[in-house]
Amino acid sequence: MSFPKNFYWGGATAANQIEGAYNVDGRGLARTDVTTAGSLHQNRQVTYKFKDGRTGKGSFIPSDATGAVLPGEYYPNQEAIDFYHHYKEDIKLFAEMGFKMFRMSISWSRIFPTGEEDKPNQAGLDFYRKVFEELHKYNIEPLVTISHSDDPLAMEEKYHDWGNRKVIDLYAKFAETLFKEYKGLVHYWLTFNEINSTVMFMHFGGHQASDEEYQHAYQKLHYQFVASAKAVQIGHQIDPDNQIGCMICGIATYPLTPDPKDILLNEHTWERDIYYCGDVQCKGKYPTFAHRLWDKHHVKLDITDEDREILKNGTVDMYTFSYYMSSAVTTHKDQEEVGGNLSTGARNPYLNYSEWEWADDPDGLQYYLEKMYDRYELPMMIVENGLGAIDKIDADGKIHDDYRIQYLKEHIEAMDRAIQNGVDLRGYTTWGCIDLVSAGTGQMSKRYGFIYVDRDDQGHGTMKRMKKDSFDWYRKVIKSNGEEL
Repeated sequence: MSFPKNFYWGGATAANQIEGAYNVDGRGLARTDVTTAGSLHQNRQVTYKFKDGRTGKGSFIPSDATGAVLPGEYYPNQEAIDFYHHYKEDIKLFAEMGFKMFRMSISWSRIFPTGEEDKPNQAGLDFYRKVFEELHKYNIEPLVTISHSDDPLAMEEKYHDWGNRKVIDLYAKFAETLFKEYKGLVHYWLTFNEINSTVMFMHFGGHQASDEEYQHAYQKLHYQFVASAKAVQIGHQIDPDNQIGCMICGIATYPLTPDPKDILLNEHTWERDIYYCGDVQCKGKYPTFAHRLWDKHHVKLDITDEDREILKNGTVDMYTFSYYMSSAVTTHKDQEEVGGNLSTGARNPYLNYSEWEWADDPDGLQYYLEKMYDRYELPMMIVENGLGAIDKIDADGKIHDDYRIQYLKEHIEAMDRAIQNGVDLRGYTTWGCIDLVSAGTGQMSKRYGFIYVDRDDQGHGTMKRMKKDSFDWYRKVIKSNGEEL
């Protein structure tokens, strides 16, 4: 194996999927707190209340309503796995595995409950300081996502989900607060989680988004690009040692056939779903094909010369991404399609698919790494990768997750091949290193972790932590720096 000596092995989580304590110590509501549970075939819904007292739920909050916690509904993220009160126990387990890095996010609404307070919530700042200090006690480097599906709900409703450029400065203030507060404790930062999902997910499941939806999506992205670039500049000013990255939802896409029309469709899919965001954040300017994407949906961006200058001067230091699966596209009709949780496209006959219809494709990870490193020539980290599966406690009281070990082993081997081919890969944090609430379905039964948490899809359980077989396997992988798989 060719992993560098100081390679960052570890695991990844998000605040809204592990912390719980949604209304504790001054935290404000986020959209996830008013989002119900779902399943593979049942979408999650948000609950809301109108001014006249009427309530409802659906895929979005109506403009004349506000998100609300309603009696009789189950909201899995509100308690999640209660990392808020278990963080010492959990970090000790991470240290036992030998983690070098732990990716986590900071709940914006725990620091600024509505997003617009003059001063941050001290209890929120104190909580994360204690977490970072606990990590450093075991020589674990924090990798912190500034925004990971945790925008304050009040701000989201007031400014229509990044529909107003005022949110740029609210985000910059939030980021500056974090950079100052945790200077010396945190050196690795990501500005937005899977920023490209805003546009990528619009066409999943055969959804035909309107031009109005695309206008909002591309405008939201532009404001986030500017906010990210501002944060990079602020972070470097406060601490020149800060390494600040983008984070892309990485799905390798292939043409299903050698038909030139499929080849062109595939290239345009990469441009829309992957390159668009990466180019702006890594190169500091919009790519030439951006105008084609905008013109297709009659998008007119609110963009200023000052914005362009900020983008130019706020490029990221590293390219990070998630990778779970690949996809295939075709112009040919009557091809079998994938129809699972956050998966789309034609079914690839050369690949196997998980219960959630995600293609198992480690070669796609090597392909993605080599393709993106060649494009940007920036240090890279894989900050999410893993297999969601239903884990069972066997008669011997243990959890034998050989399927997870096999999945991770094959993807680590793919990483090694990419490194041998010249990719500057610096870290690997597997997703859901401890079982957590699934973002897409709200399930606990879709488990990723090396650590089992006794919690079911209805919110029942003791929260007891248990090591799976993969726990000891990953410990050996880290100890041997990838030599022992």
